[in-house]
Amino acid sequence: NGHTIQVNVAAGSKLRIDSMPYDLLQFHFHRPSEEKIDGKPMAMVIHFVHKNAAGKLAVLGILLKEGNENPLIKTLWDNLPQAEGPEIRPEGVNFNPGKLLPREFDFYSYEGSLTTPPCTEGVTFYILKTTINVSNDQVNKFPFQRNARPVQPRNGREIVTNRLHSN
Repeated sequence: NGHTIQVNVAAGSKLRIDSMPYDLLQFHFHRPSEEKIDGKPMAMVIHFVHKNAAGKLAVLGILLKEGNENPLIKTLWDNLPQAEGPEIRPEGVNFNPGKLLPREFDFYSYEGSLTTPPCTEGVTFYILKTTINVSNDQVNKFPFQRNARPVQPRNGREIVTNRLHSN
């Protein structure tokens, strides 16, 4: 879309937060991560954007650290559009975004805003503590050198930790 690689998702994937279902709409990537742990960003982050029936947004963030090649990221990168433009649907490519999730679901949570215009407020972020690998080559193949919004001041926002469940 000119700002990131975004994968739109067919209906059916859900995240439950306090027994409330949130539908997965899309996921996209930032380089480096827009979140910092102990003051340091990871190589990248995947933001899974969810919405509930009342229109409330929740973003599940998966931090990507440099390590071994990630076969799922490879599938995505091998099928990237050549330029900004309308959505493409590569023939014969099936992709289950749930396979990108780590096994552990311990997380940090905070209230914030979307990180791209119009920067909608009232979004709950859930950033998983467990990271997944992405190779240095895969990071370098991401078509944006830097597309992360700078970390914003906390302005009194609390960061909490807990567990959540997906289905």
